Amino acid sequence: MAEWTRKAMGGSVPFHEALEARLKLFEPSVQDFEACHAKNPLELTPGVHELVNTLHDKGVHVYLVSGGFRQMINPIADILGVPRERIFANNILFKSDGSYAGFDTNEPTSRAGGKAKVVGQLKQDKGYRTVFMVGDGATDMEARPPADAFIGFGGIAVRDVVKEGADWFVTDMKHLIEPLKN
Repeated sequence: MAEWTRKAMGGSVPFHEALEARLKLFEPSVQDFEACHAKNPLELTPGVHELVNTLHDKGVHVYLVSGGFRQMINPIADILGVPRERIFANNILFKSDGSYAGFDTNEPTSRAGGKAKVVGQLKQDKGYRTVFMVGDGATDMEARPPADAFIGFGGIAVRDVVKEGADWFVTDMKHLIEPLKN
């Protein structure tokens, strides 16, 4: 599992291949997600809540665009005050008994280049002139362009490809928060 994640985050295999391979390894059920949430309470990256609050205070629309799963991201969005209609992420599908049934391949984030597609669509549909993408993986970096800039984040793991390809690279959210307060 970890190897497939490293390959996807590092950009050495197409994201959709890694996603499908990882899901086939364990075929998560609804019960698995419930057990995971119970056993591993959410821990936000230090400073991310303050960053999102600062952006919201300035009237900035914050979106969560992720190759992760809505089942894990929705609770994070709720904590951060990001409306669920501003989440673009993969969705695991379940059978009526809660067992794994696959994943929604229509989600743009289920494929390589999907984050760029989301950003481009947002710019077109919402009329955003400037969009910044913040992320820690190669698929985040793929969103520039159409994102106007990519801010690489290495506070959890520093990935060389992200560090080298970012317009700005930070390892602490305070480096993003401080300029916003001026």
